[in-house]
Amino acid sequence: MAETQEEEFLDDIEQAEAEEEEINIEEISDEEAEIDTLRAERDAFQDKFMRALADAENARKRSEKDRREAENYGGSRLARDMLPVFDNMKRAVDSVTEDQKEIASALIEGVELTMRELLNVFQKHGVRMISPEVGDRFDPNEHEAMFEAPVPGTKAGEIIQVSAQGFMLHDRILRPAQVGVSSNTGS
Repeated sequence: MAETQEEEFLDDIEQAEAEEEEINIEEISDEEAEIDTLRAERDAFQDKFMRALADAENARKRSEKDRREAENYGGSRLARDMLPVFDNMKRAVDSVTEDQKEIASALIEGVELTMRELLNVFQKHGVRMISPEVGDRFDPNEHEAMFEAPVPGTKAGEIIQVSAQGFMLHDRILRPAQVGVSSNTGS
């Protein structure tokens, strides 16, 4: 009987060890599953972090671009509104005869100085004049054809008259130069 009790006792120990081993395997499986879950969460958070970082960088670049454009082109409306002032001053200076220059030389000189100062201010702020000459080739990116006419001795597409200078603000057209263009098909 003692032997049977001993055998039962050994069987109980073996059964307990088997159950313990089973519990350990389940715990290990649970721990591995938890580790896998944590890794998946970590990867998801890392992905979200990288996307947020990329979004922040894109926003920074966009705001930098917007700032540069505002700095370069923010005054375009004012500059465009000042162009007729320049045109009127140029017309006034161009219309003065030699007799009038002698009589009102100080006034004319003052208008010319004001016109030059206006051009200096334009240049300081990135506005440059487009001054085509008669005989230049028509460029639709910088010129606006006000009329076409067949003029003897010219080629088609040549500028035959300049009505008004154009202006650019950095790399953008404020106003194209207004020109007349030859429509001759021969020379």
